[in-house]
Amino acid sequence: MNHPLTHLCLASWLVAGSAMAQDVLPKAAPQDHPVLLSGATLHTVSDGVVEDGFLLFDGGKIQQVSAQDVSPPASTEVVDGTGLHVYPGFVLATSVLGLAEVGSVDMTLDKREAGDFTPEVRASIALNPDSWVIPVTRRNGVLTAGVVPSGGRICGRAAVIQLDGWTSEDLALVPDAGLVVQWPTVGPASGSRRRRGPSEDGSAAKEAIRELDQFFDAAEAYVDARRVDPSVATDLRFEALAPVLEGAQSVWISATSKTQIESAVRWAVERNLDLKIVGGRDAALCADLLSRHEVPIAITSAHRLPHRRDLSYASTYELPGLLEEAEVPWCLTMSYWSSSNARNLPYEAAACIAYGLPAEVALRSITLSAAEFLGVEDRLGSLEAGKDATLFLADGDPFEMTTRIVAAYIGGRRIVLEDKQTQLYDKYREKYRQLGLLPGGQDSSD
Repeated sequence: MNHPLTHLCLASWLVAGSAMAQDVLPKAAPQDHPVLLSGATLHTVSDGVVEDGFLLFDGGKIQQVSAQDVSPPASTEVVDGTGLHVYPGFVLATSVLGLAEVGSVDMTLDKREAGDFTPEVRASIALNPDSWVIPVTRRNGVLTAGVVPSGGRICGRAAVIQLDGWTSEDLALVPDAGLVVQWPTVGPASGSRRRRGPSEDGSAAKEAIRELDQFFDAAEAYVDARRVDPSVATDLRFEALAPVLEGAQSVWISATSKTQIESAVRWAVERNLDLKIVGGRDAALCADLLSRHEVPIAITSAHRLPHRRDLSYASTYELPGLLEEAEVPWCLTMSYWSSSNARNLPYEAAACIAYGLPAEVALRSITLSAAEFLGVEDRLGSLEAGKDATLFLADGDPFEMTTRIVAAYIGGRRIVLEDKQTQLYDKYREKYRQLGLLPGGQDSSD
């Protein structure tokens, strides 16, 4: 039986649960003095590996990368990197970080908008800087991410974020990074568990593409009219499409099957749009087309089952190598339906190494290649003078689960490498110390 007290208790529990889900860690202060990483192994990505190298950064920017000792300013903090490895921060090209917290709790989800055509929606507006998922993710070296809205046919506009900041504005490196479009299924779907339905003749897909064309045609007419007569009434949806139509912004089309990819490329070429593909499970089957039109692919996950029964179990791990051989621009990312496993990005790349992908290519796929996909390669993705000092120090190969990241910087700011999981770890180690089951002198790193 419903009772007012029951509703009050439930509401209190939901509010308390929401508050508990907030990250209470302090954000990093701006860099106020030069920092020199001395004697570390520098994995530059763009220019090989520098043994016993030196990396100087100041004002949030890398000043020098050298194999020779450097003479830093007097105020420089020198960090002894002996035995450590320095990498550019990993870049997760697609995610819902900051938009989704607990999948089973609707009020913690802000990743999709109602309606089929919502290009005016911006993921950067909805970011939650206090998400607990963010510190968990960055503790594994993922320091930058693309954030992608979902829902409908035109889902909204993606953002590029750094994983530390007091506000959503602090997080957003690029608030408006690209228009996200969900491409319709063209022809029979290839999933092994799919039921047959009346849309297999392609009529539903044709109608969806026709509606998409009509929307873009209307937007073009609006932009032309506004150019001639600025007094034309403002339409926020069409305004959001203007940078795409003018070639200043790319379209991110979510497409997985061969027919989807081919249809999306043909549509974008006919409209002279700057296209990027997210998904790309069948990208190897149309590699010539993608290479010819220089369409970059963000492969959403290697840790998944093959999508057709005739495929080898290893096909998901072999796909990156096939695209690399075909000279298709690609990066490795994660499915953006959930944020909980975003921290596993380096292990997705590591799995591909076991199936023939060179380790240096795997590293590039989640650093510089991903930065290129997001359009921020001038700032991120490699250790080069002039780029943001967004990097981390590790005691080994970050593709190995046993490797520990000992320090990380975002834009030169040293961030806190703690999260809810490390706090729980310390809490229960203390419990067993008090019970006399652990030596009192051990710390949480033992």
